[in-house]
Amino acid sequence: MIDIKFLRENPDIVKENIKKKFQEHKLVLVDEVIDLDKKNREAKLNGDNLRAQRKNLSNQIGSLMKAGNKEEAEKIKLQVNELNKKLEENEKLESEYEQSIKERMMKIPNIMHPSVPIR
Repeated sequence: MIDIKFLRENPDIVKENIKKKFQEHKLVLVDEVIDLDKKNREAKLNGDNLRAQRKNLSNQIGSLMKAGNKEEAEKIKLQVNELNKKLEENEKLESEYEQSIKERMMKIPNIMHPSVPIR
């Protein structure tokens, strides 16, 4: 299987390789993988941001509880619960993207060695 980084950086080489193998019907897979990879990386970034927000809010809860401000801490706990729901949805989306990418990547042929004759 081709490395996703190589495909991302060299889509033309991968497409040319597919043409050399006379499998033109697989050309669309390259663009689909690039698009899904972009969406997956955005979802991962979103997940990282949500985790950072959750950590920050959790730290605030600890500080408020120590200060005895339980009402404010309960309000922030509700926000943390909302973030947890968003994070769960985001992780599900990431998983779907990763599965779709893997399915398509398995269909893209490996790069031929330059010594292989093309007929």
